[in-house]
Amino acid sequence: MDHKRPILQLSHIGKTFEGGLKAIADLSLGIGEGEFVSLLGPSGCGKSTVLRMVAGLLQPTAGIVEWPGGRPELGFVFQEPTLMPWADALANVRLPLQLEHVRRDEADARAAQALARVGLAGFERAYPRALSGGMKMRVSIARAVAANPKLLLMDEPFAALDELTRQALNDDLLKLWAEDGLTVIFVTHSVFESTYLSSRIVVLTPRPGAIGADIAMPPPHGRDRGYRLSPEFADNARKVSDALRAAMERRP
Repeated sequence: MDHKRPILQLSHIGKTFEGGLKAIADLSLGIGEGEFVSLLGPSGCGKSTVLRMVAGLLQPTAGIVEWPGGRPELGFVFQEPTLMPWADALANVRLPLQLEHVRRDEADARAAQALARVGLAGFERAYPRALSGGMKMRVSIARAVAANPKLLLMDEPFAALDELTRQALNDDLLKLWAEDGLTVIFVTHSVFESTYLSSRIVVLTPRPGAIGADIAMPPPHGRDRGYRLSPEFADNARKVSDALRAAMERRP
């Protein structure tokens, strides 16, 4: 990991749910400003639980979540777009700005700009029922970035999409990350997606989740279709796949 200014520190985090299900055990992880970190692991290993504890949607039962420079503005993109079906795209993206009491004209302008940045200029008045799955996810991403977050949390946002749409959204996400200087924590179960997107991949073991590997990747600036087809990408994906397989063989 490059020595970047720390934005987040998880120290000896544990999470046990009611009924005794132990999801996370003694997990410590630091995230540096500007990193693109993927949490990679099989379903049920606690990736989403970690993300929700970072967001404050869940409280750890052990350990502490620390913000060395103060808690930054957060954006959260869920696996499902979670759009309001009765509101058009502009109104959906405007919602977090309304909650911050931004003036209506400014909120509309920022929401329209965010939609344009994800390729949806001209769809401001479209309702979710008229949008494809990929377009709905673009609206969800626009909503998350409209409030100018410093940290973007993403919980398997592209898992339900076809491969071409997924690749296009991967490229758009990297562009937003670079342009806005975002720090991103991205949950995925895809070796290839994590290899393509990340500056760092944290592999979790089967439940209770712990860190099985922490892999530094080449900086993802300028990645494109050529990189996806390159021997370098294949070698990196193989290294990540091997680390995931080793983590899967670990037992608490």
